[in-house]
Order: sequence, then structure tokens, then C-alpha cells
Amino acid sequence: MNHIIKLVLLFFLGITVINAQTDSDGIADSLISFSDPTRIWGKGVEGIIEEAYRLCFKTRILDGKVMNLRMPFAQNNERDKLSEQGWEFLGGGKANPDFLWPAIEGIIDSDDFKDYAQALSDGREKVIIFDIPGQTWTASRDLFDIARMKAGAYRGLPHRPYVLVSGRGVEETDVYNYLYCVGLAGMDCSGFVWHVLSYIARAGGLDLGRTLSRTLGVRGGNDPSRYAGTAFYNSKSTQISPVKDEIRSLKPGDILLFRGADGEMAHSAIIQSINLEAGIIRYLQCTDEAPLEERGVHESFIRFDPARPGTSLSDPSLNWTQKRYPPFPGEKASPFSDDGNRYRAFSELGGGRVVRIRALGAVIDKLNRR
Repeated sequence: MNHIIKLVLLFFLGITVINAQTDSDGIADSLISFSDPTRIWGKGVEGIIEEAYRLCFKTRILDGKVMNLRMPFAQNNERDKLSEQGWEFLGGGKANPDFLWPAIEGIIDSDDFKDYAQALSDGREKVIIFDIPGQTWTASRDLFDIARMKAGAYRGLPHRPYVLVSGRGVEETDVYNYLYCVGLAGMDCSGFVWHVLSYIARAGGLDLGRTLSRTLGVRGGNDPSRYAGTAFYNSKSTQISPVKDEIRSLKPGDILLFRGADGEMAHSAIIQSINLEAGIIRYLQCTDEAPLEERGVHESFIRFDPARPGTSLSDPSLNWTQKRYPPFPGEKASPFSDDGNRYRAFSELGGGRVVRIRALGAVIDKLNRR
């Protein structure tokens, strides 16, 4: 019984559980160890980045299940091309977890979410139809709608995703769908990167927003995070230092940039660690082109030959393990099978790129000396 009490207390504290042991006191010990990033990553910048990452997860008991909820992805204007109206995600996709989690808690505690959960738990197969501009949902038990979804004949639109559900209860992916489509809550890719960069800066006693406000073009006391998009990370600002994308040149806190078809950078992520002995780069990102259970903030990996530290990230011999999928089953698949293909894409326009924030150099050195 003591083990159960320890587990419940840890879950309510919002501790993310990964690879926890399943017997004896090792359960609680493993959870407590994981709750302290320094036990795994040390007190340097790797541990600080891990702290920032874990702030994007919360544990809740929903529908009688313990669920580990991750911060959803949020991108304004990515789905409104066929809609007569646009919409705004909370904080414009740039808000930090301290702002977003209370809002998400309120969304999950709403009567509408309770109705949604009940519809997903009535034992009847159905299609949930979301209306993102209207922030509403409806349930269809029409056999024709269900049969079409099962046959792969997707009827949804970018602003009206269709989701087939079994009626056997709420899953974490169902919570994500509601938060994304109805709650309009989450972070976009550059909002997440800014959150991590700002967290690193605060740990070293630096206010990154204030330091970069003039460079970012912040006006009238506005939130600097609103200005720190992927375009800024790819700018010609003197605060942006290009990094040769050879593995041996990379450092935790470096920003990975992925180019789009128009030549501009379309996605950003941040490196958390480089293990030259094991041949593993761990980077963190927020995107919805991922396996259903990973949509939102998640970790990703690049595996390389430790004997070849001079290998470029553009080298096809690297194994980028992050696969890319459509955000909702049935939607058009990503043109890139994995992050490696995405990083190497549009090489004629420059391909992927790595940069670092110059103002953080001294801070990171200070943190690594702790």
C-alpha cells in the first residue's frame, strides 16, 4: 500500500514517468530520481534544458486513468486556408508553460470537455468532427461516416479534422485533439525553443527578452516571445551565430533550423545533449507531424558513428529516428519520412542550418562550471 501512496503522490505532483521500475521500493526511488534532472543530466546546461522540457508535461487522472499530458503544438494560420475566419491560439503559440497549464487545466475541467469525455466513453463507435474556427465538436454515429473513415476515405478538412473513436474511453491522444482543436492551447515550434532559451538564461541570471528586445524589434513593452519566431533565428542579426553543422561543433542549446519550400526556415528545434562516445544527439521540439502519441513537445534523436565526429548533419549516413506523420490519421502525409529528410530538404536553397544565440554563450559557460 505504501508503494501505491507514493506513486499517487508523485503523479499528482506532475512528475513525468519514464522507464520506471515496477517492483519493490525501486518504483518510488526511480520516480524520485527522474523528478530531479540533475540526477541524470548534471547541473550544467543539459540539466537546465531538461528542466525546461519537463515543464511541458503534466500528469492528470482523467476518466479513471493516469495520463501524462504533453504540451500541444499550436500554429496560427496553418489550417485556415479553407476557412472563412482565422483563429488565435492562446498566447499566439508563444506563451510559456506557466501561463498555458492553468488555462489547459480550466479547459479540461470545463463542462464541454466532460461532455466530450462522456461521448468517448459510451461504448459506441463514432466519428468526432472538430470545428477549429468555432472551437466546437460534434459526434456522428452515421454508419456511412464510420465506414468511410475505416476505408481510408478521409472527409475532413484542415479546419475540420475528423477522428474515428471506439467509444471505449478517453486516451491521451483524445485529450490532445480537444486541446488543439477546441481549446486552441499549446506552443508552436519557435515558441517552445524560446521557452527553453529563456529558461537557460534565467538559470544563469540573464533576462533574455530584455537583452534581445531591441534586436527583436519589441515595441511598447510587448512580450518579446511574440517576436522570437523561426525567422529571427535565421536572421542576419549579430546576435545569431552560425554554427558549422559538423557533430563535433555542436553544443547543447544550439538551434536546428529546417528549411521550407519557399526558402525560408519553416521549423526550429533545440539540441539538449551530444554524446560523442555513444553516438547520440538528443534534440527537443514541438510539432504535430509526429506519431499520434508524440504530437506536441517531444524528444528526438540522431544516431551517428562515434568514430566520425566530423560528419555533417546533412550526411545521409546519420540516422534521424524521428518519423513524420500527418497530425490526424487520414490527412495528407508529410513529404518527409523523417527529420533527416526534412533537414536535408531544399539543399538548392541552402538546406538545414544550425545557429546559436550569442548572448547565451557566457551564461552556458557559467552553468557548465557549476
